[in-house]
Amino acid sequence: MRRTYVGRDIEVSFDLDLCIHIGVCVTGLPEVFELHRRPWVLPDASDAEAVADVVRRCPSGALRYRRVDGGPEEPPESPTTVTPLRDGPLRMSGALEVTRTDGGVDVTPRATLCRCGLSANKPFCDNSHLAGHFRAPGARLRIPASPVRRSTDQPIAKSDDPRG
Repeated sequence: MRRTYVGRDIEVSFDLDLCIHIGVCVTGLPEVFELHRRPWVLPDASDAEAVADVVRRCPSGALRYRRVDGGPEEPPESPTTVTPLRDGPLRMSGALEVTRTDGGVDVTPRATLCRCGLSANKPFCDNSHLAGHFRAPGARLRIPASPVRRSTDQPIAKSDDPRG
């Protein structure tokens, strides 16, 4: 379920079901994205462009933004790219339309799609590849230690995520 956090200049929305816990939000702008605070997103705690920059680095599309100050919206990457991540999902960016198993369609500039076959949230990745010890070649994704991922192979469980 996508929740929206309204700021003066920018709105940030978040969908925990899409989050793969890379942590670029909480490490990129901790004054805006604080895991244990309610609300956990304070869009006005930094300038709108800095918030938009961090949101654009979210590989899964769990975070999105909408400028309400007339600033630039996130343009879809052109051309559309698909990058297999080492031992993990497919990272996609561009003008994407992803059909969910229930038939709903997500229109998004970014997504991480399951390629191990183990996700309970197909077609999206839910990090099941970690427990399933999925191995496949691909690009390395730098995953910093953060409150949502203490180590690269152990993200916070969705059931333990305070944002849920």
